[in-house]
Amino acid sequence: MTTTGKGEPPGRIDTIDVECLENAVDVLRALDHRQGGAFSHDAVHVVKSVSLLLNWGTVPGSLRSRLLTVLADLHNLLGWTEFDIGRRIPARIRFDRALGLAAEAGNDNLVANIRYRLGRLALHHDDVEDGLNQLRQGQAAADRAGCGRARAILTVNEAWALAKTGDERATLMCLARAEGQFEGADTWAPARPWEAFFGTTDMAAMHGTVLTELARTVTSRHGEEAIVRLRDAVGGYGVEMSRSLALTLIMLAQNHALQGDFDEAVRTGSEAVDLARGLGSTRTKDRLAPLAALLRRHATDPASRDLLHRIDRYRAEPGP
Repeated sequence: MTTTGKGEPPGRIDTIDVECLENAVDVLRALDHRQGGAFSHDAVHVVKSVSLLLNWGTVPGSLRSRLLTVLADLHNLLGWTEFDIGRRIPARIRFDRALGLAAEAGNDNLVANIRYRLGRLALHHDDVEDGLNQLRQGQAAADRAGCGRARAILTVNEAWALAKTGDERATLMCLARAEGQFEGADTWAPARPWEAFFGTTDMAAMHGTVLTELARTVTSRHGEEAIVRLRDAVGGYGVEMSRSLALTLIMLAQNHALQGDFDEAVRTGSEAVDLARGLGSTRTKDRLAPLAALLRRHATDPASRDLLHRIDRYRAEPGP
């Protein structure tokens, strides 16, 4: 008989046991938001504990779905942390495992969230076709779950995917649909832990991100509104969302550069690099590439050249 590590087999599982595991996942998720994926490896130990309980403990039927959800959520979190430190294949394996467990638990809300994260993984690597496929499958799961928050998350990310294709009309229509969905936020059910990050601030950040992509792929005129949205998001993020703040500052600096305001691009970009250096994330390095390209075109300016050198040094550092 497999044991808990103390020489004793797991016994009957009760609600308190599951609550303790859910709380452990919440702590790990908060750590990921604040410090990046490299700081969440303790989640592996929690995965082992939950798997042990499911396989060897006595789990009442009323708790089995909930325990499966905890395990699916853990794999979902681990997939996100793998993604955040630049490990694409391990991330995909974790997400696929999470999908199977969430489906077994009958939790379409969590299925929708995993599809969203799979979509983000694909978009980060410029696989727009797979990104759109994942996001649209997620929307179907959100519809089954009747979850407005999940719908809005998926729709605004679909708008980002469309912006990457340069389809301005489809992007703006999708973005308007996402904003319309978000208008119903007051009526949404309380957020599940995996989707609780998404509120007014993150919606502003995503709106600004979509417009930033259009400014890059279609016309820089979208950068003006992007700056307004991204500034709102910067003002809303606290230390508990340091990675999101760093990513948003990078987008903001990129828009200032696209508008030709390199003084503000350097100021904001410097703030972003300072913050990013304290995070265990490779995504911040990847997201700095477009800003670096814009600064390189303006390298005659000493301040732009200095920031470019800082970015290049940071991006060359070994990953977490």
